Amino acid sequence: MAPADAGAPPQVDNLDALESEAVHIFREVAGEFDRPVILFSGGKDSTVLVHLARKAFWPAPVPFPLLHVDTGHNFPEVLEFRDELVDQDDLRLVVASVQDYLDDGRLAERADGTRNPLQTTPLLDAIGDNKFDAVFGGGRRDEERARAKERIFSLRNAFGQWDPRRQRPELWNLYNGKHRPGEHVRVFPLSNWTELDIWRYIQREKIDLPAIYYAHRREVFQRDGMWLTSGPWGGPREGEAPVDKVVRYRTVGDGSCTGAVESEAYTVDDVIAEVAASRLTERGATRADDRISEAAMEDRKREGYF
Repeated sequence: MAPADAGAPPQVDNLDALESEAVHIFREVAGEFDRPVILFSGGKDSTVLVHLARKAFWPAPVPFPLLHVDTGHNFPEVLEFRDELVDQDDLRLVVASVQDYLDDGRLAERADGTRNPLQTTPLLDAIGDNKFDAVFGGGRRDEERARAKERIFSLRNAFGQWDPRRQRPELWNLYNGKHRPGEHVRVFPLSNWTELDIWRYIQREKIDLPAIYYAHRREVFQRDGMWLTSGPWGGPREGEAPVDKVVRYRTVGDGSCTGAVESEAYTVDDVIAEVAASRLTERGATRADDRISEAAMEDRKREGYF
């Protein structure tokens, strides 16, 4: 007698399914658009994007450049990692610098010192100047409520703005990249991934990350319930006493608004156990710019933000 499962399709691992979907999306964009680009911050999600792009086109090189919007307040460890990855994989890097816009008066520093909201104008200018028509981003739907509203192919108008009412249905993995001149499409291959999926994939694929994602000793100070580190972005202020703690970063970004978490997670296995037990999203726990209002992220996305 044949086994009960004879002829049954093989079980597909969750990470294999997510990887397959992302690879399909990369190849679909390569066939449908003329000038795609990958948004790259040096963080874990964008690093996984580059890894998936390598898989999608191997043994050919990644056919898209990387675009980094540099606030001037990035962590040095992350910038060093970015440059090493670009050199190692012989990738083309386009940098849009917020500092350049501040220096020539096109932008002005905010009173709160954070530069995250200032990234929108350099980002949209870089997209327009380079005529990028598809922009890969590392957004995941478990990050923040506004992310969960977005399709995998997200149409942006000629001003780079997002209108949730103009989103198109995506049935049976069919993606509509049609756009008018001047418009572009943001593409999110990690839409169905969670933070835990990302870390399990990093573990499986042995993907290198900036060292600040793992526990290390750092001088930090507390502001608005978050542990921030000193840097060119300012701080500590009066009454914010610096202390020495073992911390790690769950996400990387502008140093003025990206907080560390106390952690003993020195390895990938440790991080996976920590993330699995967490009840706070990484942005909710460590990003001050998302606390401006309940709709802070959605407001920025409507203006053209990531």
